[in-house]
Amino acid sequence: MTDLSGASIHPNEVVNFLKKNLQLKDVHQKILYQRIIEKAAQERNLTVTAEEIQADADRLRYEKRLEKASDTLAWLADQMITVDDWEAGISDRILARKLANSLFSKEVEKFFAENRLDFDQVLLYQIIVPYEKVAQELFYQIEEEEIDFHQAAHLYDCDERRRHHCGLEGKLFRWNLKPDIAALIFSAQIGEVMGPIQTEQGYHLLMVEEFIPAELTPERYQEILDRLFEEWLTSELNYMIHNQMV
Repeated sequence: MTDLSGASIHPNEVVNFLKKNLQLKDVHQKILYQRIIEKAAQERNLTVTAEEIQADADRLRYEKRLEKASDTLAWLADQMITVDDWEAGISDRILARKLANSLFSKEVEKFFAENRLDFDQVLLYQIIVPYEKVAQELFYQIEEEEIDFHQAAHLYDCDERRRHHCGLEGKLFRWNLKPDIAALIFSAQIGEVMGPIQTEQGYHLLMVEEFIPAELTPERYQEILDRLFEEWLTSELNYMIHNQMV
């Protein structure tokens, strides 16, 4: 039984709620992932120490500004978990990180080198309008300097966020873009207006402000490590399910 302000909830109610809201599969999958992690960690003699749990707990308390022990206990009570529950969750996350590093830390640089082009970025501006004639007219006006690209985006783009940011789409990886559009963008000159290009969204005018060469930063390293680990988990889960069905 789970209790919140005197209102008890039976575990079956939790399961039924997850079913009705199409969330049970996701929770089930995460539980199986945890089984896979624990088995693989045990095979590699990976463990989590009390000191590691304490260090991670201290970091989390700092992030949540839980300065006193009483603040932490009140927060845990509000989350409906005990100290043991919290520390068990921390231990699971540390174990997953250790396993990911054990499996793939030596593969990250290789993956980055083999897929370096995909990690190139572009700082992109674009205008999307619903009609080709409007896009073509805007292209000519921008080329003839009758209107500035950013001003045109602010006035005509069909997306409210881009209008407010004068066409700024932001930093995009090459793999964020469709191959044909990526090829066009990454062969363009900075400041060159491209288009109109038709997609399911409408008609696009594109302009590059900056090319950002791929670099294996600590953040990129972690992204690749997480990606390799998630792909491995999915593969292991599929293998587990297949064996159960045979």
